[in-house]
Amino acid sequence: MSADPPEDENARHAQKMAKVKAARDRMMAGKQGEKGLIIVHTGKGKGKSSSGFGMILRCIAHGMPCAVVQFIKGAWDTGERRLLTTHFADLCQFHAMGEGFTWETQDKARDIAAARAGWEKAKALIRDPAIRMVLLDEINIALRYDYLDVAEVVAFLQGEKPPMTHVVLTGRNAKPELIEAADLVTEMEVVKHPFRDGIKAQPGVEF
Repeated sequence: MSADPPEDENARHAQKMAKVKAARDRMMAGKQGEKGLIIVHTGKGKGKSSSGFGMILRCIAHGMPCAVVQFIKGAWDTGERRLLTTHFADLCQFHAMGEGFTWETQDKARDIAAARAGWEKAKALIRDPAIRMVLLDEINIALRYDYLDVAEVVAFLQGEKPPMTHVVLTGRNAKPELIEAADLVTEMEVVKHPFRDGIKAQPGVEF
């Protein structure tokens, strides 16, 4: 059993933390503004959609109306979809607009049509000032393959998004134009992934 730190060590620690707190308080005092953010989760690592859905659940916890538009994934039976549509449909609209990854459909025209339909739905939701957050899940994949025009998406977000609406865009390989327009960008990096060891996607982890 370790002895308690000497009184002089406790005093030094208290002084150090007091300085840290004062610096933090000064920094926070200058951060008074609020605005609707353009948020991008990208990168090769896992957790992009999971982070977006976490933000949707925060909105629900605050009683803030929100919406999800899923590109690419389509009618997959995911845990997020089950939870939101079963328990929180009054606060969160959920629209699965994709038909699967492009290597599954093997039909470019069909993929483009699905992406365009998803984007039209997204625009309608974003334009509604009552909806405080819209998650565009995996839209970056549709942008990567040029199923959607990134210039059109950026122009809409910058020109038509209501001032207090947050829009979250997920998916790897986010285009530079979108990253430049965003207020908050997070890149997920891969350190280890069980898929490399032959472990398939599992409920509660991937979906």
